[in-house]
Amino acid sequence: MRTPSSYLSTALVAALAVTLSGCASSGAGTASADAPAATAVTRAASADQAFSELADSIYQAYLNQGRGVELTDMSPVAVTARAEQQRQWLQQLQQVPVAELSRQQQINHRMLVYRLQNAVDSYDYNDHYQPLNAEGGFHSNLSFMVSNTAFRSAQDYQDYLTRLQSIPRYLEQQTAWLQRGLAAGYSQPQAAMKGFEESISAYIVQDPSESVFFAPFTEAKPAFVSDQQWQQFGARAQDIIDDEVVPAYQQLFNYMVMDYLPNSRTSIGASELPNGADYYQNRIKHYTTLDLTPAEIHQMGLAEVKRIRNEMALVIEKTGFEGSFAEFTDYLRSDPKFYPKSAEELLQYASYIAKKMDGELPKFFKLLPRQPYGIAPVPAEIAPKYTTGRYAGTGRDDRASFYWVNTYALERRPLYQMEALTLHEAVPGHHLQGALAREMEDLPAYRRHTYISAFGEGWGLYAEWLGKEAGFYQDPYSDFGRLSYEMWRAARLVVDTGMHAMGWSRDQAMEFMASNTALSMHNVQTEIDRYITWPGQALSYKLGEMLIRKLRIEAEDALGAHFDIREFHHQVLKNGSVPLDILEQEVRAWIDASVQTQANS
Repeated sequence: MRTPSSYLSTALVAALAVTLSGCASSGAGTASADAPAATAVTRAASADQAFSELADSIYQAYLNQGRGVELTDMSPVAVTARAEQQRQWLQQLQQVPVAELSRQQQINHRMLVYRLQNAVDSYDYNDHYQPLNAEGGFHSNLSFMVSNTAFRSAQDYQDYLTRLQSIPRYLEQQTAWLQRGLAAGYSQPQAAMKGFEESISAYIVQDPSESVFFAPFTEAKPAFVSDQQWQQFGARAQDIIDDEVVPAYQQLFNYMVMDYLPNSRTSIGASELPNGADYYQNRIKHYTTLDLTPAEIHQMGLAEVKRIRNEMALVIEKTGFEGSFAEFTDYLRSDPKFYPKSAEELLQYASYIAKKMDGELPKFFKLLPRQPYGIAPVPAEIAPKYTTGRYAGTGRDDRASFYWVNTYALERRPLYQMEALTLHEAVPGHHLQGALAREMEDLPAYRRHTYISAFGEGWGLYAEWLGKEAGFYQDPYSDFGRLSYEMWRAARLVVDTGMHAMGWSRDQAMEFMASNTALSMHNVQTEIDRYITWPGQALSYKLGEMLIRKLRIEAEDALGAHFDIREFHHQVLKNGSVPLDILEQEVRAWIDASVQTQANS
């Protein structure tokens, strides 16, 4: 049975067809010479309007799936129903005559299809059988409901308590999917999940007031809540955490340690999963938006590794170090002078780099975002197996976005890589790009809030490279850190495809990464385990960056002295996060138009 939104969407698809096929004639004998053009404009405008109504109705219904006061229902019936509804919406969008839409609406259509296609593919390939990876999963994602909740009334606090009470049911349902996955041959690899139980035990506290879920009640009492209500809310939260939430996490911990991890698969490649080769190819398409095979990507990675190694050798010479590449990286990994002595030192250094780059942004960008960003440590409950740093953006207008720096195991957080990391995660990387996209008021919400990994991560890696023009990496060790980070992303093309399509072992991948980068061995292991449990995502960085740099070279060659770096960056970013083929088309259209303008002037 179709929901009312399905009837609405179907009607709009029909309306689109009528709009585009109608108006075939309107009195040809008396029509002016401008009538065909005017009719075409009218048809395009009508098609755009009809598509906007269709797309907005689908997206709103998509957002409403599973939305409620309680956590999402993850029962088999509910999961299947949501997937089938998404499949219907996707089919409706695929009926739209895209060629008749305006250029921006064509991009809108592509973006909404991208989101729904991934949702349908994830269900078809049984991603819900393994709702976790080496960094965390459904259990740790629940902590974000604290920061994602806007407390603006007493009812908001009551709703939050209701959500807390639904955690046991939610964890039980997700555990059932893990059990079903094990039985069907789907699980995360045992080797990559070592120590994963620590990400669960972090939520098992003796004092409920120390739970991350109690955080809203440690803030100052808001004016709209009475003293008595505030006391009652806090007491109720402690009871729910102590009596319901903590026991649920303990039950999940027991299952993970006693059943899931011991019985997880010993293979590591996605190709070892049921229908694994097709699944990995699907993930390549999703994360890169390109039609490339694992073998093609693997060879591209090897070529980049060779190129970057040559650049590294030149930088090593500048340091005055005498010895082999392996001896140099061992030196970087072992000498205490390259590492922070405290979390505060690491955070302060990251803050200094970020603020220094803030001052350089107007030289490179004609439009800057309004939203500020902060710098904070990675939350302690996920830090041990978490990556070195990450951007945590938000679409809320009452919150800042954050650049997270991992302060766990400081002896593994080299300072010489902090410039590259900061430019990638904060500005001009993820925050600048992401905040600009979210602030594009002329674009629909589904476009502003859809993230294309190849674009966003490619831009982040390009931002690291752009730092050289902005005056960073003056110290050769820092420049080596930049190259090590670029090598890290190039090596991903090799190890990700190697493990998931070519039979590489975990040790083989770690050895390749360690022998070509200056990453600490802790980071090497953390990263390899991330790639094992998140197939394909790591490919997006280098492939996206290579295209952006290629387009810049094309623009510089074509425009010569008229090349404007601020305008080039505007052209790359002005459409938000888009598939790489669209980025290529848009930038090349700008280059062609600029060349034509010069020729006519």
